[in-house]
Amino acid sequence: MKSAQTLRGDLRAIDRKSYPAYKSLAGSYGFGKYILHIEHVQGDPFAAPSRVSVEVDQKTAGFPAALQNTRENRTALADYLLRRFRRQSDRFCFQAKGSGKSGVISVTRCGQEVLERTGCEVSEGRILVRFEVGFPANGRTINASELEKILFDFLPVCVEESLLFASTPAGEAAGVIALAEDQQFIRRELERLELAAFVADGSILPRESGASDRPMGDAVPFRAPETMAVTLQLPHRGPLRGLGVRRGITLIAGGGYHGKSTLLKALERGVYNHIAGDGREYVITDASALKIRAEDGRKITGTDISLFINRLPNGRDTTRFSTLDASGSTSQAANIVEGLEAGARVLLIDEDTSATNFMVRDELMQRVIARDKEPITPFLERAADLYEKAGVSTVLVVGSCGAYFHIAHQILQMDAYRPVDITASTRALLRDAPAPVLRAPGFQLPAGKRPLRLAGAVQSRKNYRGGGYVQERLKIRRTGKRAFSLGGEELDLRWVEQLADEEQTTALAWLLRWARENAGRLDGTVDSAARTLAGILETEGLAGICSGGVPSGLAMPRIQEIFACLNRC
Repeated sequence: MKSAQTLRGDLRAIDRKSYPAYKSLAGSYGFGKYILHIEHVQGDPFAAPSRVSVEVDQKTAGFPAALQNTRENRTALADYLLRRFRRQSDRFCFQAKGSGKSGVISVTRCGQEVLERTGCEVSEGRILVRFEVGFPANGRTINASELEKILFDFLPVCVEESLLFASTPAGEAAGVIALAEDQQFIRRELERLELAAFVADGSILPRESGASDRPMGDAVPFRAPETMAVTLQLPHRGPLRGLGVRRGITLIAGGGYHGKSTLLKALERGVYNHIAGDGREYVITDASALKIRAEDGRKITGTDISLFINRLPNGRDTTRFSTLDASGSTSQAANIVEGLEAGARVLLIDEDTSATNFMVRDELMQRVIARDKEPITPFLERAADLYEKAGVSTVLVVGSCGAYFHIAHQILQMDAYRPVDITASTRALLRDAPAPVLRAPGFQLPAGKRPLRLAGAVQSRKNYRGGGYVQERLKIRRTGKRAFSLGGEELDLRWVEQLADEEQTTALAWLLRWARENAGRLDGTVDSAARTLAGILETEGLAGICSGGVPSGLAMPRIQEIFACLNRC
């Protein structure tokens, strides 16, 4: 490791030279309280910024061991430190001048969820923050004095003000960890109390706008009806009352614009912990819960959808169904079956984003079209067996279909964003209402041994200097929050709705590339490959799928999203 003064001298020695001379700075430099790592230097001021990290040893940082004694606590502490570092770095972004991306200091912008990220890692020996810096230039000529300002004036302030315990407001870091421990406690209580989810009284569920995930300022605070309320004794906050969504079949009913989908959306995101002030800090859902919807046009490969679809008029085999352009009903069937394979114990479904013919067939339609002429077994006729025989609960938003009232274990009406328990009153009405067909014969879960082919670990690129083609690693390009291309192959995850952050999408791209490059280490089935990949993330973290250096912009996906990625490639 070199000294900071050596870096200063090397900087001044290359001032006004051609931009590639910056590459000589790659290495590690001691700055007293921290180490600066220049990991990769951009080749051009208009290219992606240089990869840089700062490392502070735990003794210097001074954070108490009690704040980082579990993986969940380390994730919460890393999230807290990364947000602090981002706030400091924003003060200095583009304060150094130059061409192209000169002076940019790019640090992960965290959302409302607390996710494990490569942007900041807290381990037993160190705290490491990764970010990007645009090395300044005038045209393509090095401007060393501007980079010297970034490295010797700006970064020391960022480190001092964000990564040292002495600089944090009294009790703030402890409060972050206390919240994380309370959230983890609720997750354990879900299992003990046989709950699919918990929504605390006082939660603010509506969001600021479609473009903002912040809480709405004048929203109605959530309060559970007495008949559905449970009170938990949290280790830090103490008693906390809220709605206990019990396992089984739960309906969320009500008129339009009364908050049905808002509650379901909160439950979708409840698989993640949230920061203080989000309004959903104590909205906690079974970590395996999966949002299911129709996904017209998705690719399906070798999925057994016979639980829901059989006897196609063209004679196609639905036990190994494949298509490049699925319909609404076949896509929703595949999403459920693949979700079960991924270990989902709770299905979250909104009638508005479902295929109507997949969800229900009314009595008149059953009389007009005989069962043996209808290939689709509606979800209505499978939901009860999914719970009773497979232990899979359903939370379903309904607004126009009353047939599901017959099989519901609890029914919640949203009335102007206020939940009301209407289970008893609805059951009274059902005494005089004829029930449709509620169960179909032949319930059997698919075996789930679908083959996975991961060909193509490299791609060809034309060599314009020497002629011919060269082989190189598959290039990753993220296109939007939920889509990416790998080696030119597009993968659309836009309807994988529980991806909360674009960095999770990027991580899935890296994961898929690692899988293709290491296909020999994976069993040839989707299930085995997904679980192997999830195991690597569990034991090695996101660094386990990175070769040639760990980038700053990856966030941990769930195993359900890993399955979704493999199912669509």
